[in-house]
Amino acid sequence: MGLAIGDAMGFPTEFDDLARIVAKVGPWREMPLPLASGRAYVTDDTQMTLALGEGLVEALARGPLTADRMEPPVRERFVQWWRSPENNRAPGMTCLRACEELSRGGDWRAASQVGSKGCGANMRVAPLGLIPGLDLERCAGAAQLQSALTHGHPTALAASDLTAYTVRLLARGADPAGLPGLLRAYAHENRLIYREDWLGDLAEHAHDHDREAFIARGWDECLEALDRLEAALANPDVEADPCLATGEGWIAEEAFATGLYCFLMLPDDPTAVVRRAACSSGDSDSIAALAGAFVGAHHGADAWPREWTEAVEYRDRLLALGAAWNVLFGAFWLA
Repeated sequence: MGLAIGDAMGFPTEFDDLARIVAKVGPWREMPLPLASGRAYVTDDTQMTLALGEGLVEALARGPLTADRMEPPVRERFVQWWRSPENNRAPGMTCLRACEELSRGGDWRAASQVGSKGCGANMRVAPLGLIPGLDLERCAGAAQLQSALTHGHPTALAASDLTAYTVRLLARGADPAGLPGLLRAYAHENRLIYREDWLGDLAEHAHDHDREAFIARGWDECLEALDRLEAALANPDVEADPCLATGEGWIAEEAFATGLYCFLMLPDDPTAVVRRAACSSGDSDSIAALAGAFVGAHHGADAWPREWTEAVEYRDRLLALGAAWNVLFGAFWLA
């Protein structure tokens, strides 16, 4: 729900600079949730999050999560999204190209866009961090696989893994102040781990001399993004455009860092987090979607004003996905 609220908040501000955003919606602390006929419309960020989440529900109904169980239903739902008449919210070109290739059948690695690390890789990954009982190895592998179906660049894989891990930590009660250190340690621990059981020969579609070099390239760029995040948090300026500190968010590691920066500046003020993220000069909807996902993982469903949650597009599907995690899949089943 937090992801969808952030997405809806940032939908009208994407592609605008700060001056135009303020002229359109007023001061960032007073930004309303934008409504059209009583509905808060979302973008492809929420649509693809639902596609991934609902594909995972189907995969998990067949047994413990594996690449073979996960890929077919998630692929099918990505292709359904690509074909949907509701796919008219300025979707990313990488997702469109890859889903068109996926629709033709065959090995998914041939469809993966190994040169793209756009934020479409990790804007949708939050459901994986919320699955109760899912062990860390499966969470990491599945996060990278869902990215690789469209965005096969190693930084897209690493940023998706890092984003899912952040949601996982927050949902399990981690102190927000300690997150940067935990994330840095996780990145170093995983820097040379190529998850062949989830990715197969994806690395051979790139130009690196071996699989370790391929995946290390991605984690190194994420570590650089964490450097910028920690530098910004040393002297945070909540009144400044967050994109000036951690990047505009068009690419996966910047969307992650800037969304997390907005959350960590205002961890106890959920509505301010998504407003600050949406009032930004970069990929505002994706930054705010990620910031909202972090808020929701930390604070839970009660973080949001009721009038916001009742207005969000796809509300019933979002609630059904949450219910699937809470009711159908306990830790004993996924262990």
